[in-house]
Amino acid sequence: MLERMELEAFLTLAEELHFGRTAERLRVTTSRISQTIRKLERRVGAQLFVRNSRSVTLTEVGERLRDDLLPAYEQIGLGLAQAIATARGVRIKGVVRVGWSGPWCGNLMVRAADLFRARYADCEVEIQEIQLCDPLGGMRAGTVDVQMTEFPIAEPDITTGRVLFREPRSLMVPADHPFASRESVSLEELADTVLVTLADARVPRYWMDRYFPRRTPAGRPIPQGPATTYWPEVLVHVASGVGVSTVAARAEQFHSRPGMAFVPVHDASNIDYGLMWPTAGKNPLVAPFLDIIDELAPPAQESPRRS
Repeated sequence: MLERMELEAFLTLAEELHFGRTAERLRVTTSRISQTIRKLERRVGAQLFVRNSRSVTLTEVGERLRDDLLPAYEQIGLGLAQAIATARGVRIKGVVRVGWSGPWCGNLMVRAADLFRARYADCEVEIQEIQLCDPLGGMRAGTVDVQMTEFPIAEPDITTGRVLFREPRSLMVPADHPFASRESVSLEELADTVLVTLADARVPRYWMDRYFPRRTPAGRPIPQGPATTYWPEVLVHVASGVGVSTVAARAEQFHSRPGMAFVPVHDASNIDYGLMWPTAGKNPLVAPFLDIIDELAPPAQESPRRS
């Protein structure tokens, strides 16, 4: 029989594929996760993960173990959530509409939505991806009640919560770009390349300056490439050699593809992710949804650059 720590460490690492983030979610040290996984691998008699300095991947045995264990683990969590809801006598009804940008944000929101549905059986959660070109439009149109997004957000009609996690920044470059073989680059070096950017008519200027700057810290102009509308367009432009783009370091795990490389930006500020909701007319289901996010999200820490 698996110990609880072995089960949770294995399944969380299988999802995150990152020892640092796994440790954050389980509120233990990275060394504790490493020790637990090694102990489990000795019990199984096979390697479950392949680790190197840049990535963590599941082995074939690890994938099979994940697929066998995950349904039972989720059923246990569902049963516990239903018991909690029954004990509290909760009978609220309604729909909360949740938005996210970035698949790593989506993962947390989906986990929160699953727990919310289990705890409040008469409620529903609608989840949608928010496009980078219009990060505030859904909220202002009343189609999004709470959203996880990149900070800063400083708007008089929007309230923001705490930072949930922080990501170092990388530069996504074509595989044959001079930066591709570098250990890291600086923000100043953006002046020596072409930056794929966004069509920013509906994006606050301060937000654009943070993530798609027009000048380097020393004031040198950054050549501006195609103004895209959707994130897949950015990926296509970079992979085809048109230009580069700043991204969260975690993007490498989700968007890596042939023709593309990811290089840390050693002097860039972190990308902070947090929740926001309308200041006026807040959906009453937002509060219990925020409570669930607080249960699931550890205190914000910077994610390590390497696994």
